[in-house]
Amino acid sequence: MLVAWTTTSQRADAERLAQAAVTAGLAVCAQVEGPVISYYPWEGKIERTEEYRIMFKYLEPNVSELEAWIHAHHPYETPEWLAVRAESVGEKYLSWAKANSKSRPFPASKQP
Repeated sequence: MLVAWTTTSQRADAERLAQAAVTAGLAVCAQVEGPVISYYPWEGKIERTEEYRIMFKYLEPNVSELEAWIHAHHPYETPEWLAVRAESVGEKYLSWAKANSKSRPFPASKQP
């Protein structure tokens, strides 16, 4: 199982991405947190932005599909995308995740 994060500036965008990824079966769970305050360099200056973090939990077969889908549907020009493999996953949770995950092709448009 993998866990990945991205952020958006609007709660509505975060909720849209979270719900659509789970509805499509690319992620078995997506959680929206925030607002969080992010500091980062952008176009020569340090930015301070209020953002909403989305954490996705998903399975190995969906690694490239979910990442591609996020980049196609994310409102940012350069979206944050960090993914890590879970070192340990409860057996019952993993079984539930496998039963609720699917993979299928998605259009490249910005609409989920």
